[in-house]
Amino acid sequence: MAGIQLGELAGRLGWAVDPAVAGKIIHGAGSLDHASSDDVAFYADTRYGRALKKTRASVVLVPTDFSDEIQSPIIRCENPAGEFAKVLEFFRPPAIAWEKGVHPTAVVSSGARVSPEASVQPYAVIEDGAEVGAGSVIGAYTYIGHRAKVGEDSFLHPHVVVEERCVVGNRVILHGGVVVGSDGFGYEFKNGRQEKIPQTGIVEIGDDVEIGANTTIDRARFGRTLVAEGAKIDNQVQIGHNVTVGPHSVLCAQVGISGSTRLGSYVTLAGKVGVNGHIEIGDQAMVGAMSGVVRSIPAKEICAGRPPLPMKEYKRNYVQLRNIHKLYDRVKELEAVLEKAGMLQKLRATDAGEEG
Repeated sequence: MAGIQLGELAGRLGWAVDPAVAGKIIHGAGSLDHASSDDVAFYADTRYGRALKKTRASVVLVPTDFSDEIQSPIIRCENPAGEFAKVLEFFRPPAIAWEKGVHPTAVVSSGARVSPEASVQPYAVIEDGAEVGAGSVIGAYTYIGHRAKVGEDSFLHPHVVVEERCVVGNRVILHGGVVVGSDGFGYEFKNGRQEKIPQTGIVEIGDDVEIGANTTIDRARFGRTLVAEGAKIDNQVQIGHNVTVGPHSVLCAQVGISGSTRLGSYVTLAGKVGVNGHIEIGDQAMVGAMSGVVRSIPAKEICAGRPPLPMKEYKRNYVQLRNIHKLYDRVKELEAVLEKAGMLQKLRATDAGEEG
């Protein structure tokens, strides 16, 4: 995209800009570390103070209470990160126009119903009884199973699998390698071997859901596994059979959720959280990274750890654990003092008597 004067860009995005720098030509956006002299950058976190002082950005979006002196011109705004997103949107490359219709190399069953307004890319396979709505894009090598349904304006990237009878809503984005509807992990130990339990249910993906690359969502043993509307799921997440992920919840990378667990609305699970089966996590609860959830969590609780504790308690315990070597040293010093006073043996004898 050709450059644009900062003043014109500011006018389009609703910023107040110093007339002295309004003539600067802006060609794009970048981080504080990597922005060039014709880029917009943003600053919203004190951890990046050093990068801010060294940035070459043409202009930096900063909070309204920003008071430091830096070399680059600044624009004050309530939400620098949000305004920076507008810049990225402004300079993003034009969207790809996917040609409507079915590519000659795609294999579409005569019993499938594919909207003429949809786009089916090379080597995709759509089985008998499947449905694809208007405006949806079925990427190369993607598989839509028997009687599966994909709604309108959804985008299934290459190498996505939607297995039989599963349902994908409207405006859903499934990134490469997503598998919707693989069998749940269900076995029963009989006569010295693991026997497979039939997984007869489906997966249902609500409207406006986005699911990252190589995430897998198991079909229900019976009924449905549900990812409700507006949920956002990162790469490499595992969702077990009969799980419910509530509306607008966020699951970060490498989260694993065991079967039959229910997440409420607006739940956040940070990276590598593991969740036990058959428990509930309440609305607006947040679980810190690498936690192991083995109990139900009430609504709005913010917690972390294995097992998770309320965040205030977890932080206190974490600090104490980091200082445990100091406590050990103090105990050894006290023991030395007591031993000199002839009291250590008495204390040890008392402890042994109590244990007995």
